[in-house]
Amino acid sequence: MKIAGTPVSLSRLAIPVIGMMVVVAASNVLVQYPVEHFGLNEILTWGAFTYPLAFLVNDLTNRRFGPAVARQVVYVGFALAVALSIGLATPRIALASGTAFLFGQLLDIGVFNRLRRLSWWHAPLAGSVFGSALDTILFFSLAFAGDPDMSFPVTYALTGITVPLWMGLAFFDFLVKLACALVALIPYGALMGWLKPWGSALPQRPAA
Repeated sequence: MKIAGTPVSLSRLAIPVIGMMVVVAASNVLVQYPVEHFGLNEILTWGAFTYPLAFLVNDLTNRRFGPAVARQVVYVGFALAVALSIGLATPRIALASGTAFLFGQLLDIGVFNRLRRLSWWHAPLAGSVFGSALDTILFFSLAFAGDPDMSFPVTYALTGITVPLWMGLAFFDFLVKLACALVALIPYGALMGWLKPWGSALPQRPAA
């Protein structure tokens, strides 16, 4: 089959679609569990460590098949992840996650595609950073704002700043996503030689 003129087999798209679905569904479950070690229960949830994998899957798909195919993978992964998450998490978390996932991943695709002809690391890093920022803002505000269990005030000793718990979790969640975006450059770089870039037959500067 062809998507926006790009030939691609459904079997090849199954891997990124399943990857997206599993990562998002797992993150929706894990975001409900704070990290209890080292006093991090008011700072981090386990979902912060799994969700960034969605950006790696998205960027590799974009590199190999181009933005049109990557968007289709996001749409299908979004629908499946929301359907699966409703059974694994609360409906509010599932819908908040689906909304954040959709807009965050689409922003990642747009940023990646604009920067893909720069040095290899620019596109995946910038796409993940901007996509993660939007995803974090949308998810935590939609999932937890106004929830009494997630809105009690927390004061952070080093700064004296007091914010609702969900805002603090969102901030530190984003910091973890930034760190994961840097770490994800390792597998992305390792797989670059195996994944022939979309549009590589056209004369152009080295693609990301």
